[in-house]
Amino acid sequence: MTKPTIGPVTLSDTHVTLAPLEHAHHDGLVEAAQTGELWRLWYTTVPSPEGMTAEIDRRLKLQEAGSMVPFTVFGADGRIEGMTTYMNVDRANQRVEIGSTWYASRVHRTPLNTQAKRLLLGHAFEVLDCIAVEFRTHFFNRQSRRAIERLGAKLDGVLRNHQVLADGTLRDTVVYSVLPHEWPTVKRHLTSLLEYRPD
Repeated sequence: MTKPTIGPVTLSDTHVTLAPLEHAHHDGLVEAAQTGELWRLWYTTVPSPEGMTAEIDRRLKLQEAGSMVPFTVFGADGRIEGMTTYMNVDRANQRVEIGSTWYASRVHRTPLNTQAKRLLLGHAFEVLDCIAVEFRTHFFNRQSRRAIERLGAKLDGVLRNHQVLADGTLRDTVVYSVLPHEWPTVKRHLTSLLEYRPD
């Protein structure tokens, strides 16, 4: 049986559209990153305005290599609000990680992220037949950890001294996942958040 192809696709809901990343999105991505100067957070990796071209190039090269599917995140008004990806694509084992995600600070605590994650998880389980979807974040990125846990992902563990960051510090990586049998309940949970407590 042929496994579904993991490649560029557009996913859309009422508050968000995830479109394949293009160089034409550069200026909108720079403007989004400047909202809150997100690249200054030491425990996360958000491209600076001057580094945006290189980051787009990096993601598109990983897409060509088959290990990433990068998206530009658009809000309901068509404004660019950030980036996200399927990354560490493992076609043989039908696994992906949802990561390398950042949003303009103006859309934090809005329905955008919840809908984006529901779209990405839905596509991974319902179209790509993934057997696991991972989320990873820096141990000190408390905001990201809370957001991942709020989605309904389960903690797998912590990879100690997992990476050496650009400033020389060591990153402990917290790993979460959602499995196919959990997806119906997680999907219902995300829908409930959007219906009753938008975030």
